[in-house]
Amino acid sequence: MTTEYSTRFAIDPAAAAMMGTDELRHHFHVGPLFVPGQITLTYTHYDRMIVGGAIPAETALPLETIKPNGTKSFLERRELVAVNIGGAGEITVGETTYPLGTRDMLYVGMGETVRFASTNADAPAKFYLLSAPAHRNCPTRLITLADAKRLDLGAQETSNERSIFQFTTTVETCQIVVGMTQLAKGSVWNTMPAHVHDRRMEAYLYFDLADTARVFHFMGEPSETRHIVMANEEAVLSPAWSIHSGCGTSNYAFIWAMAGDNVDYTDVDAVAIGDMR
Repeated sequence: MTTEYSTRFAIDPAAAAMMGTDELRHHFHVGPLFVPGQITLTYTHYDRMIVGGAIPAETALPLETIKPNGTKSFLERRELVAVNIGGAGEITVGETTYPLGTRDMLYVGMGETVRFASTNADAPAKFYLLSAPAHRNCPTRLITLADAKRLDLGAQETSNERSIFQFTTTVETCQIVVGMTQLAKGSVWNTMPAHVHDRRMEAYLYFDLADTARVFHFMGEPSETRHIVMANEEAVLSPAWSIHSGCGTSNYAFIWAMAGDNVDYTDVDAVAIGDMR
């Protein structure tokens, strides 16, 4: 069996406010994601988003359906985004093969078959996988880091100088929105001031962290915040009612992904720092 999966049920804000460290991690922390020779998936009940990872080694890994999908094939009623954060790799969609370097992204539309492969098994690809329900087929598209829409925001003075790469703004999707943020050296804060968006959930994958580095990820309602400590290549789920922000012990990168009612990146409800507790 090359695919393993788990399920995360939806948690309301009152229940989350009563949780301790172990309970918070059980419900919202996702890891380990990247297991050599395996696809690892987490099916969530937040807008039915699936978060996962794939490391193909000597042989290619087919994307197979899982029981929670309730379909004969994985993408029968879903769309997929795969972002490579490892060595060079390939994704075959139907009869077409797409080469992906590190930090390249492939969007795959509903109804397609998918296989993941590494160019060199000694330096394998690491595909971060994100999938949401779809209602129609949108064209499969490869987006390199150079193709993404780039926004440079923040400042060194506020420790949040960063570059945001919006992958899916140039791609037609049903509901999934994906991008990557790279913090500059010396900057550690992301998404602060914080926001919520009750119209869609979000997931973060933190990476490019040293083994000894950590990100303190903040979640919860603005008036009832909690934190989860994140290591390299671990993901965290953010319900629609929760803030999603973090502060690291060094700079880092993270991939953010949303699914829900719209694909408007700027549709957020800002939270004033003075209102947070």
